[in-house]
Amino acid sequence: MDYELMMNGNVKLGQKAPEFDATTTFGQIKLSDYKGKWLVLFSHPGDFTPVCTTEMIAFTRASQYFSQINTELLGLSIDSNASHLAWVYDIYCKTGIKVSFPIIADRNGEIARKYGMISNDISNTATVRNVFIIDDKGIIRTIMVYPMNVGRFIPEILRTVKALQMADCSNGSTAANWMPNQPVIVPPPQTFETLQTRNAEIEKNKNGISWYLSFKEPPEKCISDQSEMNK
Repeated sequence: MDYELMMNGNVKLGQKAPEFDATTTFGQIKLSDYKGKWLVLFSHPGDFTPVCTTEMIAFTRASQYFSQINTELLGLSIDSNASHLAWVYDIYCKTGIKVSFPIIADRNGEIARKYGMISNDISNTATVRNVFIIDDKGIIRTIMVYPMNVGRFIPEILRTVKALQMADCSNGSTAANWMPNQPVIVPPPQTFETLQTRNAEIEKNKNGISWYLSFKEPPEKCISDQSEMNK
């Protein structure tokens, strides 16, 4: 394990997600159980909190859409498993909604600190409001951090997973406000010769503004792959 990660819990994009073995509302779970699937690991500072309750409901309502793109959901809180169970049962009793994914009981904060969810300079758990998108190879691809008083926008998390999958499949990038099935950005040329070729293509196809920014339609395979996952 990386020394900085071991000492500071300072995970970075592109790193292997730290392994863990945890007690959850669905039983014992290891990170390696999700091998071959994308994972959205999100945390909250405590059970029976108003913002996080709305997020549990929202994630559950969206869980089928994550499942369609080979993505699992996994919650985490520093509360006990008994508290988690009481919380999800209360949500069910009040709304009829069954939380459809496991919630990790990280009572001693070991996993939260391993992932850098708790600041070393702050002793309380108020900083435990993170989202980690981990790809099907176990690599951390996105880290989002939210304040206590702002709920997460689940469609953006879903869109980000789709954008990452499309960028990987198409060997391209996604532009600002990209949505599924929209064109992707072509990697910029690395030589003067290809720069000239790219400018000629843009002039002919009207698919960009200059050699460093041009677009292409996503390969049919990438569209088909996401369509297959959406069935």
